[in-house]
Amino acid sequence: MAQNKGAIVRYRAIDRCLRSKHGRYGWRELAAACSEALYDAFSERMSVSRRQIYDDINHMESNAGYRAEIEHYRDGKNVYYRYADPNFSIEKAPITDNEMNQLKETILMLNRFKGMPHFEWMEEILSKLEDTFHLKSSEDSVIGFEQNLDLKGLENITPLFEAIVNQQVLNIRYKSFKKNKPITCEIHPYYLKQYNNRWFLLGWNTEFKDITNFALDRIEAVSPIFAEYIPKPENLDFDEYFEDVVGVTVPKGKQVEHIVMRVAPDRYPYIKNKPLHPSQHNNDKEFRISIDVIPNNELIALLLSFGSQLEVLEPQSVREMMRDHVKTLNKFYK
Repeated sequence: MAQNKGAIVRYRAIDRCLRSKHGRYGWRELAAACSEALYDAFSERMSVSRRQIYDDINHMESNAGYRAEIEHYRDGKNVYYRYADPNFSIEKAPITDNEMNQLKETILMLNRFKGMPHFEWMEEILSKLEDTFHLKSSEDSVIGFEQNLDLKGLENITPLFEAIVNQQVLNIRYKSFKKNKPITCEIHPYYLKQYNNRWFLLGWNTEFKDITNFALDRIEAVSPIFAEYIPKPENLDFDEYFEDVVGVTVPKGKQVEHIVMRVAPDRYPYIKNKPLHPSQHNNDKEFRISIDVIPNNELIALLLSFGSQLEVLEPQSVREMMRDHVKTLNKFYK
């Protein structure tokens, strides 16, 4: 159970008690109400401590919470709680400082879609949010995202997304950089993935009878066709599908290699803090790193981007791939 979800359930349970005109509520009664509400929400019995009730009440009273005016009154040895204003409710309370900051962060994240084809509707929603919650500002942007709004193929994101959701079979006219003429494929679309600021579609290719990836900037036309959709296999998880590679190309018939590299000392901290792959292990004493991946073109391009600051030590097959590229580069700069 997420901690924030549990907290919200407790706040609402306490809120119902404090605005109730019947009964009196001390910490025990509030704890029992919270426990019942948590069970209703998560189907799990959870006890709520006195300290938790005190913390929840303090939060509800705070500026970071709901700014609730809660009266603490005694009857003998017991302390009871109620709202100073019987008509108050956290459901009616204005947005909190914490919620406001979260909303600002969300708007900043959504703003990266501004200007992208078929996302014009989002600009209208963002404008309304900024106006409603007075979030407009003349200040410069404080966060930037890497994106290329001039990249070819972005106009296909929405129709491809809708085709995946609606399980619509597509005809795609695709022109590879390696071929002079475009080809037309029947594709059962499954997944959209972004890598290195480019977008790719993955789907079942009926001609190859396998999953194929298509760069959106090479797609010339997309059109729906009437054919029975072949669903994504239940055991296909795209997070796992890409787990052993860098990028979007999963070579068939190749195995994961343990790749060891030596890194220049001044570059090592950067690669350590921004791993080349989730499998990366670091050797601080020898300035070495290792990753367990299937070698592909994206990996070689990434390793070459470090120039002379990174050397592949093993396996020999990957060293030779690097050497062949370096030999070709050497011809250009003689």
